[in-house]
Amino acid sequence: MTKHTCNGGRGPAFGKKTPGCPRCDELLGGAAPRQLGWVERKRRRESDEQLSREALNDHFNSAGHRSGRCGPVCTFGDW
Repeated sequence: MTKHTCNGGRGPAFGKKTPGCPRCDELLGGAAPRQLGWVERKRRRESDEQLSREALNDHFNSAGHRSGRCGPVCTFGDW
């Protein structure tokens, strides 16, 4: 994992990249900025929850559900 050597290893000041610093050179070359693992997991969980809510809404607003085709107790989404 490449690290910043600019500004005493603290990284770019005010987001200004320093040519010659290995990590700044990667970023200037188009590398994606690093993200903390928990941030990515939180975004993925929120996305999954949104998809689940949309699927539930689509089912409960469908003609099949309203007509009673699900049976006496609808178990859609209980997976």
